[in-house]
Amino acid sequence: MSKEAAIEGFVAPGFERVAEAFAQNFKNGEELGAAFAAVQDGVPVVDLWGGVADRATQRPWTKDTLQLIFSGTKGVVATMILMLIDRGLIDLDAPVSRYWPEFRKDQILIRHIVSHTGRLPGNDAPLDLADLTDDRGMAARLARQSPSADPRAAYCYHALNFGWLCGEVVRRVAGQSAGQFLAREIAAPLSLDLWMGLPEAEEERVSTLYLAPNWGAASFLDPGVWARDPLIRSVWGNPPIWGDPIDWTPETFPWNTRAFHRAEIAAAAGICTARAMATLYGVLALGGGPLMSRETLALGRRTIAEGFDEVHGAPRRNGIGYQLQTELRTLGPPDSAFGHSGAGGSAHGAWPEHRIGFSYAMNLMHDSAAGDQRALNLLSALHEAASAREMRAASA
Repeated sequence: MSKEAAIEGFVAPGFERVAEAFAQNFKNGEELGAAFAAVQDGVPVVDLWGGVADRATQRPWTKDTLQLIFSGTKGVVATMILMLIDRGLIDLDAPVSRYWPEFRKDQILIRHIVSHTGRLPGNDAPLDLADLTDDRGMAARLARQSPSADPRAAYCYHALNFGWLCGEVVRRVAGQSAGQFLAREIAAPLSLDLWMGLPEAEEERVSTLYLAPNWGAASFLDPGVWARDPLIRSVWGNPPIWGDPIDWTPETFPWNTRAFHRAEIAAAAGICTARAMATLYGVLALGGGPLMSRETLALGRRTIAEGFDEVHGAPRRNGIGYQLQTELRTLGPPDSAFGHSGAGGSAHGAWPEHRIGFSYAMNLMHDSAAGDQRALNLLSALHEAASAREMRAASA
């Protein structure tokens, strides 16, 4: 990427250091195309974009470019579950089978599937990539599958299965798919460019994803590890969700295809602008209204599971679907941050004490195991700016 990439958008007075950090990521050669947005007290304070959305055509990243955010989608699903809890339609301590009778595993409660403790992190039956685009079929498979007996599965990130488990509960309780619920009850009321199951008319706005040279540094992405570790293979190698690394091209990369964009892959295929995600988390940073009560959001931010994920070699702390802060500070400096990061480096969340929602989205995917600092650079600059503004206000 050219180190002279044009940066567009705006920052509110006092947030100039965020624009500097955004530009620096490009100057460091770490970006292709990206966007960063932040909302404080319901008002946009940062809305930046730059670079290119497609390397082959040099199509520029514009104000309206859409980006697939991978596991950033899980934070959206978490919000749906909380909205249904708020309406009295879901009990956190009820067995999943109460709402989904075919899921004959009464020992698995709603609290387990929202916190990655349901012992269903991977898939036992052989799958191909086309299977992943069939959300009803994937849910039916998980309804039949027995929980893993591997001790590591007790707290193991459900990379894709989180979405099919929670999404099917949304379908059974709300009478509509997760994508339909999102469109009708979150995106439309808040006027968000945010989809799970992208309409064909919006396809031309989506950026093209590229894997950075450091992709694959994480051991769980190594096919050699899959060959000797059935649990890791079941999560990441059945099927290989990043495609075949030998034959991969931007055109054949599954996550760049129309089939994956239109599918409701509720754990990983949300498509949006950074502005939309920042707006959503801006609402949540202020307590959740009009989506849910303040009390229900507080429940969602309460720790349900915490520990070390041995499969992925990382500490985790989960509320109801949301990532909560750990020593890795994935969601920026504040201890009370919540939200969800996404594969390749994106980060989306809320800082309640600063009344801020934020979102960073990009199309050049770095492996976090290789020390990607782009989001942390932006969030550190945002925190410094917000803290300085609050100090000035307090002394005025």
